[in-house]
Amino acid sequence: MYEYLNGKLAYKAPTHVVLDVGGVGYHIHISLHTYSQIKDSEQCKLFISFQVREDAHTLFGFAEEGERRLFDHLISVSGIGPNTGRMILSSITPDEIQSAIIQGNVPLIQRIKGIGPKTAQRMVLELQDKLKKQGPDALTVVRHQQSVPEEALSALIMLGFVRTQAEKVLASISQGNPGLTVEALIKEALKKL
Repeated sequence: MYEYLNGKLAYKAPTHVVLDVGGVGYHIHISLHTYSQIKDSEQCKLFISFQVREDAHTLFGFAEEGERRLFDHLISVSGIGPNTGRMILSSITPDEIQSAIIQGNVPLIQRIKGIGPKTAQRMVLELQDKLKKQGPDALTVVRHQQSVPEEALSALIMLGFVRTQAEKVLASISQGNPGLTVEALIKEALKKL
């Protein structure tokens, strides 16, 4: 529902902020990682994950889009709710969490408050393949001025194709036809994948 909110920080604490956007104050829960990135700012842009429960509608904000994406992966695991997801992101950096899951480092994940051995194993089991498929730079996606092949690669990864396989196919198509549009490149790649 919400992609991001951009506004003036009316209040900030290590666990939440109040972001004034056009005269409306939004109470947004944040991780310690996000807090460390925005603590000196007066204006900020937070990528939002909107969580709806029977008794509450809650906004969770992240300074980076990759952190929000990882948060959404974490809360998709059975037994991990939004508050536990935020606790995980507050305990260790998103890069450390991602590498721990990909490498199957259950003891490191278990050290996080609120995560027991079964939940840690479930995280690795359910997220390892997803995070491997996205590649090591999934948390640092930059949407500024992507080239045609990069945009096509992003689209193919979102469709569920493995990064390395999609890169090879796109490289071979781009060599033969350097002037293709993103749409044409994706259509050609879909024929070969």
